[in-house]
Amino acid sequence: MSAVPDTASDLESRVIDDHHQAIKLWLRLLACTTRVESVVRNRLRSEFATTLPRFDLLAQLEREPDGLTMGELSQRMMVTGGNVTGITDQLEAEGLVKRAAHPSDRRAVALQLTPTGKRQFRRMAAVHEQWVIELFAGWNAEEKSQVYALLAGLKRHLGTVDTAKPKKPKKEKTA
Repeated sequence: MSAVPDTASDLESRVIDDHHQAIKLWLRLLACTTRVESVVRNRLRSEFATTLPRFDLLAQLEREPDGLTMGELSQRMMVTGGNVTGITDQLEAEGLVKRAAHPSDRRAVALQLTPTGKRQFRRMAAVHEQWVIELFAGWNAEEKSQVYALLAGLKRHLGTVDTAKPKKPKKEKTA
């Protein structure tokens, strides 16, 4: 069985000409994201015997040498505190992370990478970077810049959208 779904089996294949352009675009973005994530997940598993959530947690800690609280990790990773605790317990047992006193809050515990965790993550991150470069090699530098700029504009717009209440569609005038 292939690690990457074929075109016929992804969500995008259900799109028909009558669908709105925004739906087509959303499904295309979702299909590409799902494929990239699937390749990365499979390669992390086979090459490093790890998972994407474990890699993500290590990446967050690598960016913050003073450490992060479980709550901060949960928020950054957009998962529940229970998920972070479970991953943390595994990584701590393997000697990749440690719990330490928080530098500014005596009541809190900060999670930090151990020296072994730093070495392991940096090795994985270097390989991961090459995978991502490979996966986006279908675009030249100019195309990557264009897509990056377009997605930046979409991200700005999405920051203005009220997540609680959808806008009602405008009624089209009929002649």
